[in-house]
Amino acid sequence: MKKRKVILVTDGDEHVRRALEWLAKQLGARCISQSQGNPSRLTGKQLVELILQTPYDPVFVMFDDSGIIGEGAGEQALRYVATHEQIDVLGAIAVASDTNNQEWTKVNICVDYDGNFTSYGVDKEGIAEWEFGRMNGDTVYCLDELNIPIVVGIGDIGKMRRHDDIHNGCPITRKAIEYILERSKRDENRKLHTDFPEVE
Repeated sequence: MKKRKVILVTDGDEHVRRALEWLAKQLGARCISQSQGNPSRLTGKQLVELILQTPYDPVFVMFDDSGIIGEGAGEQALRYVATHEQIDVLGAIAVASDTNNQEWTKVNICVDYDGNFTSYGVDKEGIAEWEFGRMNGDTVYCLDELNIPIVVGIGDIGKMRRHDDIHNGCPITRKAIEYILERSKRDENRKLHTDFPEVE
């Protein structure tokens, strides 16, 4: 049973959709445009059906709780997709927010608004904060509970004071996606080498 390779994105507004659709074309990926919504409108089951219909991967999928405290519709869908037997999650892009009722998640690395990697969390504008290895967001409540290989934190996709504007090629979001793709290839190569039988 062939699994679909997926990158989870914890935001779903119009800016995010446009950015991911554009980047999917540039990177030879697919974007589930119907996953756009603030909050998310489709269930996890509906999203998996759309993912499995795509002709190739990797596939970008958006999830959004629109500031709902705890596990809202976006995170329920995210959990369903991330744990589905036909989905291979390459990584997640955790998008920062500045809502009052912030949730937080651990992150492996972040990309700031200048495109620099940092071990500290970033805010909505992509500015590095003081907390090491964690950041706040609207739809990140369940990420720590899921077996996600790599979580990359960034600011507001398509924005960040125009540093990630689509007219500039969305360089921050692109860097986060490329990092996940490169990391997944290294992990796959490592797995292939460890699967080789020992030569006597």
